[in-house]
This record gives sequence, C-alpha cells and structure tokens, in this order.
Amino acid sequence: MKTKHLSIVSFFTFLLFGLSCHSQVLRKRATMLMGGRFDISIVAQDSLSAEQNIDIIIAEISRIEHLISDWKPTSQVSEVNQNAGIRPVKVDKEVFELTKRAIHFSEITNGAFDISFAAMDRIWKFDGSMTEMPTPEAIKKSVEKVGYKNIILDSVNSTIFLKLKGMKIGFGALGEGYATNKCQEMMLAKGIESGIVNATGDMSVWGTQPDGKPWNIGITNPFRPRDIAAVISLKNTAITTSGSYEKYVVFDGKRYSHIINPVTGYPATGLCSVTVLGPNAEIANGFSTSAMVLGKDEAIKLLNKYPDYSFIFITDSGKMIKSKNFPKRQLKKYR
Repeated sequence: MKTKHLSIVSFFTFLLFGLSCHSQVLRKRATMLMGGRFDISIVAQDSLSAEQNIDIIIAEISRIEHLISDWKPTSQVSEVNQNAGIRPVKVDKEVFELTKRAIHFSEITNGAFDISFAAMDRIWKFDGSMTEMPTPEAIKKSVEKVGYKNIILDSVNSTIFLKLKGMKIGFGALGEGYATNKCQEMMLAKGIESGIVNATGDMSVWGTQPDGKPWNIGITNPFRPRDIAAVISLKNTAITTSGSYEKYVVFDGKRYSHIINPVTGYPATGLCSVTVLGPNAEIANGFSTSAMVLGKDEAIKLLNKYPDYSFIFITDSGKMIKSKNFPKRQLKKYR
C-alpha cells in the first residue's frame, strides 16, 4: 500500500515557465504535514492574497490530519484503533464517509487496496539489511490482522468497529489525496482560480499559470530518479503517482518493491511506477496504489472500467504503457 509506513517515493517535478507575463502572481510554499511534504502553489491578484490563502490551505490540511492521522494518539482514527476488538467508536461524518469510500475501493480491487494494512507486521526491510526473504510462515502471519471485511460501519450511529484485537486502519496517501481535493474546493469557493496542492506526488491541479499556459508536471524517471521520464500539461485535473523504484530488494534476480500486497503479505512486482489522472485525487490515489499491487494486466482491466481516469504505467523492464484514453497532446516524453 502507498502509506507513510510503506511510503512510496515518487515525486513530481514542477516545471513552471513564463510566470511574470501577467498581473497575477504565483506564490509557493513547502511544509511538512500528515507525515510528508506538501508543496502548495497559489496564483492570486497580489502576493498578500496568495500567502493568506496558502495559510488557509495549511490550516485545512492540519485540521484533516488531526482527524484521520493514525500516528496522532488523539485523532478519531487512533481512538478507533485503540478500541479494536472492544467497542465501536463514534466518529465525525467526514471520517465515516472517508472510511466508507476506502472500503468501497477494497471491494472493487478485491483487497489490493485495504486501509487495515496499518496492522501489517513490518517483516520486509528495504534499508539494505535484508539478506534473504522472510519465511512463508512469517509472511502469512504478517497479515493476520489485515482484512477490510472486519471493519464494521454503522451509518445510523456513525461508528467504526474493528472486529479483531490488534487491527488498525490508516489512510496514508489516500488521506493526502482527500486533503488536496478539499483544499482545491475551498480555494475555488474563495475565487482562487489557479493553483496546485501537491502531497508528495498526489496533486490537485486547477486553472493555469499566470501567463495563461497549462501547468507542466514532470514524472520522475524510475531508473534515473534525478531525470524526468515525461512531462504532462494539465489545467483542471488530479494526478497521482505510486512508485517503488527507490525502495526495493532483489532476490534471485527478481525485484520486490516496498509496496506490499495486503492480501498475501508479499511485495508488489512487475510495475515500478503508476501515474493516474482524473477528476479526483483521492480516487486517483486509490487507483495508483491498487494498480501497483494488482500488476499490469489486472490494473488495466480495473482502470478500463472508469473512463474518467487515464494512466501511465512503467514496468520493471522500463516499458511505458499508456491507457487508450490518455490525452496524447498533453504528454511529452523524455529520454
């Protein structure tokens, strides 16, 4: 899963050109929230307005973090985890609905996406210390507490109950995608018609640069992480990338990524980068995360059912695969 604990390290590179041609100004700020880096870019009529709206975005992300963070002991999600196997916990409608949508993703991906991954034992090490694979018994045991079907939702009372003691839920990057969506909606409601909220590779992009040109977003080359594999021109869309190219191990010539299949306990193989574009960053993140686990063929079958979303896969062998509905005029490849 793409999470803070099983963190994917796919970073988008901003390529911003011609920003001083019009009266509007662009202001950018980076900050650490939700366990990762957020890069916020806002286009406004003046610097003061831009900076004030960046403050508003940071406050909103912080609010969401204090609701859903599984590493903050006072959050509602932490209370749910602390009461696993004991009692249901009443949560805000916002948390309940986010959980409900996450479970829906688990259902449509047959468990390739699962917010109860947070209970997984960390038996795989991607810091260079592993010299052999864990035993099949250890791998099986590592996912004993994982299983979205043991998350019980009560919509009448707005409660979440984890049936098994030791179970945990965690939203990870899905929560980041949700936060970027919320911030975009908030900015548009305030009349801020252009900006980017980038949560370590999960982006909500709207409007244009100050000169009226689309935003140009670079996708990291997974085999040369300092280089760009492709540039995509965007106006109003979400874009997310899941990748495994900086954290992996190789045994017997086979590459195992740090993104773990929550059903089997084994690392994902076959794809080293998945980029998904569409109208909603939360949904795009769910697709990019589950695609890494499902592998090329099953991921293509899944995403083809959702024509509002397009994708670019890069395989472990370096092949780039684009969906049939990918807007070709928006993509420029680099070699």
